Amino acid sequence: MDLLLLPFRWIYRGLVWFANSPRTLITSYLLMIVVAGVLYSQAEQKGAADSVWWAVVTASTVGYGDISPTTFAGRFLAALLISTMVLLVIPLITAHFASRLIVDDDAFEHAEQEELKADVRRLRALVEEMAARQGVVLPEPPRPTPEAGPGGPRVRRRRR
Repeated sequence: MDLLLLPFRWIYRGLVWFANSPRTLITSYLLMIVVAGVLYSQAEQKGAADSVWWAVVTASTVGYGDISPTTFAGRFLAALLISTMVLLVIPLITAHFASRLIVDDDAFEHAEQEELKADVRRLRALVEEMAARQGVVLPEPPRPTPEAGPGGPRVRRRRR
């Protein structure tokens, strides 16, 4: 089963890498416009300027209608360009910039989280030591409960 999922994992990792780099996103957009323009020029026998204009208008889904494909190859290229832009490139660009706007500046950094965990461990040890001196029995800490999900069961700690 893992072997069947391997290509999808590679595709997913590639998309994540692709989406996290604005330079890669913009470069790929421009490359798609140029390649689509060249292919359209060949399929429809149009000039370079008209072909690039057609690619920009089609990729942006504006579709002015001043230039439109008449051959099967041109129409297929238009469908492919529109689908790729609408289903892949535009959502990736939007998600990238949205994720930059939503960043929580108050979130703890990894080092701060580790420091807090170490502090909690020290406090727990002190409380246990003090309880032992006083003869107090501490209640058991809550046990982690397994939670099923994609990738197998996970251990989830209950919050107080």
